Amino acid sequence: MMRWFLKARHLFVYALFILAVLFIAYIGPSSVRFLEGLIPMDKCPLLPGQTLRLGEAVDNTLDLWSRSDVQTCTYWGAPVMWDGMFDPKVYDRVHREKRSSVALTVFAVGRYLDAYLSEFLRSAEQHFMPGLPVTYYVFTDSPERVPEVRLGPDRAVEVVRVQRHHRWQDISMMRMKTITDAIDQLIRHRHQYVFCLDVDQVFVGRFGSEALGDSVALLHAFYYHRPKAFYTYDTNPRSAAYMETGDFYYHAAVFGGSWQSVRNLTEGCFRGIVEDQRNQVEALWQDESHLNKYLWLHKPSKVLSPEYCWAKGVGHRRDIHVTRLLWADKHYSTLRYPT
Repeated sequence: MMRWFLKARHLFVYALFILAVLFIAYIGPSSVRFLEGLIPMDKCPLLPGQTLRLGEAVDNTLDLWSRSDVQTCTYWGAPVMWDGMFDPKVYDRVHREKRSSVALTVFAVGRYLDAYLSEFLRSAEQHFMPGLPVTYYVFTDSPERVPEVRLGPDRAVEVVRVQRHHRWQDISMMRMKTITDAIDQLIRHRHQYVFCLDVDQVFVGRFGSEALGDSVALLHAFYYHRPKAFYTYDTNPRSAAYMETGDFYYHAAVFGGSWQSVRNLTEGCFRGIVEDQRNQVEALWQDESHLNKYLWLHKPSKVLSPEYCWAKGVGHRRDIHVTRLLWADKHYSTLRYPT
């Protein structure tokens, strides 16, 4: 009797599992992402009264315990920036006193230029580093097509011609070398900080001086609630980007920091890409895989929450109180191969 009961219970559990799989497959990925959002994040390991080990001096004004629903610092003592943790006026005052200035690099190659660049620059003028000097470095294969944008005081656009590549993957990977060269030749003489962003995004809220730091990484909107076992690190041992584990999954659409730290990152990623080319392999997510490997070995001093690059396709999340940068609509089938 007991044996029959155990067998029946196993069959019942198995049937429930099959039904759950069929249900999830039926209701689709959006519901899966909703369920992922219910998985709690880790918590800041610091106790009230303890201070961060990394970050800018002004980061000690952060209220790490104002957001009990999310992770507000890492185990290595770097802040994770969420709405409600900081006073933007304090950050702006400190960085004005320091005379901080920022370089923003963006690549607009092939059809991406016409599809995204104008709105990217226009929205950046509204929301990116308000009150600070900013130079937009636009890397493009068609400088004559870069649109004119009305700029505020101490804001400028510099256009840099780059080589056209046949595959979008090569464009993505070669930007690391291009950014390194631009820092050496232009940026380091003019700006303390650099941010590197993808062009197919739109600023919709403040992306301000609170995001500045020595080494700044971004939590990927699709992964920040996901168990680490499901992070898509490169698992090919032949690749320089190979990882067995990591801290977070970072998004290569946004990274930044001091010019020295960004140069180290881009040069390190490019070395990995060249090594892969010698070994005739390509990392799973190209430069993003190499960026994750670099940031696993060299911990960032500040981590930005997905507010700083949100995707509407993730669906509603209660912990996202504001959106600051938003993925634009993607049309990869028509845009990823330059004309």
